[in-house]
Parts: sequence; structure tokens; C-alpha cells
Amino acid sequence: MTTRIGMVAGEPSGDLLAGRIIEGLREYDASVACAGIGGPRMQARGFDSWHPMHALTVFGYVDALKRIPSLLAIYGDVKRRMLAEPPAVFVGIDAPDFNLKLELQLRQAGVPTVHFVGPSIWAWRYDRIHKIRQAVSHMLVLFPFEVDIYRKEGIPVTYVGHPLAGTIPMAPDREAARARLGVERGARVLAMLPGSRSSEIRVLAPRFLQALQQLQARDPALQCLVPMVNAARRAEFEQFLRQYPVSNLRIVTSDDVAAGVMNGATGEGQPVAWSVMEAADAVLVASGTATLEAALYKRPMVISYVLSPWMRRIMAWKSGQQRPYLPWVGLPNVLLRDFAVPELLQDDATPDKLAEATWRALTDEAAAARIQARFTDLHAELLRDTPALAARAINEVAHGAK
Repeated sequence: MTTRIGMVAGEPSGDLLAGRIIEGLREYDASVACAGIGGPRMQARGFDSWHPMHALTVFGYVDALKRIPSLLAIYGDVKRRMLAEPPAVFVGIDAPDFNLKLELQLRQAGVPTVHFVGPSIWAWRYDRIHKIRQAVSHMLVLFPFEVDIYRKEGIPVTYVGHPLAGTIPMAPDREAARARLGVERGARVLAMLPGSRSSEIRVLAPRFLQALQQLQARDPALQCLVPMVNAARRAEFEQFLRQYPVSNLRIVTSDDVAAGVMNGATGEGQPVAWSVMEAADAVLVASGTATLEAALYKRPMVISYVLSPWMRRIMAWKSGQQRPYLPWVGLPNVLLRDFAVPELLQDDATPDKLAEATWRALTDEAAAARIQARFTDLHAELLRDTPALAARAINEVAHGAK
């Protein structure tokens, strides 16, 4: 008899992980059949995707408002199918706005639910815990400190580690990354990551580039690598580059990494930003997942973020709070419970302050050694067999061992 499992993944990272989870589930039960919304890696393992995964991907509030009609149509179709033939368990992977609503409807109809990647209630809108308690039979969390939060609220929870910790090497190879990108071995290199969204590039790129102008006044040979996720973001960044020109800056795309691999370097298939961070001496980065990636590559960094007044008002209205509960914004600092790396946010994100903090990150070798040691310990703490742990928990919920 087939064991049906429903899944919805809304991001490429979730697709990658879910594909491996599906393999793990079949080790417990070879009859498992998974359906819902997923990407190419899930489909390669026999997943029946009812809608393209990218249909759930939205970039900010404005994009979400534009996409409401199509998102509601997809939601209605997935809910109807899941209720018509209830799965043994439903697994929502991230995409909390979509999945938590769906999980609530399914659980009320008697379908056990698992949610993987807890919303950041520890930073914004803790009151969401009440909806989670109603919607989720079992939480799978990325970070150790989240376990106590959910246990305190009476929600079954399993810490499964962070999948990035099992993908990024414990000992990064700077020289191999430089060979892959065609960077000379003895160069001083800054990785600049102004974000993957148009709004982020608009507010951060001018500040980052003006800071880089100051840095190159100190070291004219300083090289800067800027990874770009697509042609649209590259074009937006290049507009600011023409306004704030600098020397020795190279925009890096996946084609550059592929060319390096073709020339004999290793690293095929990894995101372009990873090669850039691995090759760098320090990283100037927009707050987000990239800060955790930089930490796993053991690189000194400066974290920055700026919200427009309009976005700040929207976030305050939606969350009911003016600032995060925690004193830290960057994930490395949140996990270490310390300002291990500088955070320059809002009015503090000036070119002068960014340049000064980034210069220290580039040149203070003793500080770089200390942060490398702390990030190595953090990497070890996050390193678990995430797909296997997740598959075991999902299997137990599916078969009633809650």
C-alpha cells in the first residue's frame, strides 16, 4: 500500500533539501509517493509537482501584493487536492505565509503536519507561535536555541541542524576558489554582496561602492568581487557602478565559475556567491542568509542593512514592533549571542563607517584568526545529518509515533 506524503517547497534551497529527504523517507518505506509543489531536484526523485515552485517565490511586499490572485488560486488548488485525498503527513518547507495557512486547514481536517524551517519568531512577531501551535504537529528547526522556544510553548520539535553546514566545507580552500575565479594568489580580495533583491541593491550598492572608493584610496591594489544572481540585478548594480566608479571590481556570474571548472578547477554546481566568499579575505554583506554562508566559510565580515522609511512603516505595521526582539540582526551574531562581527544598520550604514569596519576586517589578522575559530565551532554545532534526521521525524509523524 502506498504511503502518500504531501509537500510544498517554495525556494531552491528547500527543493535541494526535500529531494534528499524524499530519499531518506524511502529508506523507511519504499512505497512513499510525494506530491504537492516542488522543484527539479524533488521531481528527479519522482515527486509529482502540481504547480511550478517559482510560482511561490515573491520578492518583498510589493511583489506579494501583485501576486495575490495567482497565489490564492494555487493555494486553493493545493488545499482541494490535499483534502480530497489526505496524505499520511503534510510537510511544509519554509514559505511560512503559504504553508502555515495550509497546515492549519489540513490539521483541522485530521492530517498531521510537519513544518521545516521555523519562522524567525525569536526576532519578529513572537505572537505567531499561537498559529504555529494550532497548525503544526511537529516542528523541524535549523538552530539549537529554537528547541527551547518550541518546547516551552508545548510544540513537538526536533533540531535537525542546518543543511548549509553539511554542504559548505569545514576547511574552505581559498586558493582553489581563486583559481576557479582567475584571481591572483597574493591579492587582497573583498567580497561585496549588496543583496539579491532590487530594493536591497538600490539602498546598499551606493553605500558599499562609496566605502570601496575609500578602501581603494588606502590600498589601490584591493580587488573586489561582486556576485550577481541574475542579469536584472547585475544591470541595476552596474547603474550605481557608473555613478560611483572604482578600480579592480569584477562582477562574477555563474558563467565565470563554470569557466573556471572547465579549466580544471573544482567547485562545479555551487552558487557563485560561495566561490566569491571562499576566495575573499573579508566580506561586506547585506543581512540575510549570506551572512551565515560567510560564517561557514570562516570569513571576517561586516553586516549591513538599510530599510527605506516606507518599508520600515510596513514592517512595524505588520509586526507591531519597531525593532527586533534581539540586539543582533546578522545570523552569525544571533547564533553566537554576541557582536562577533560588526553590524552597521540604518543611519550607521554610512560609507565612512562601512569603510573603516571593512578595512579592519581585511587587515586585522589576529581578529580574523579569532573569528575563524569561533565560526569553526559554530559550523560544528550546526553540522548534523539534516536529511536523515528530518526523514526520521517525518516518518514517525506519518505513522503516529508523535
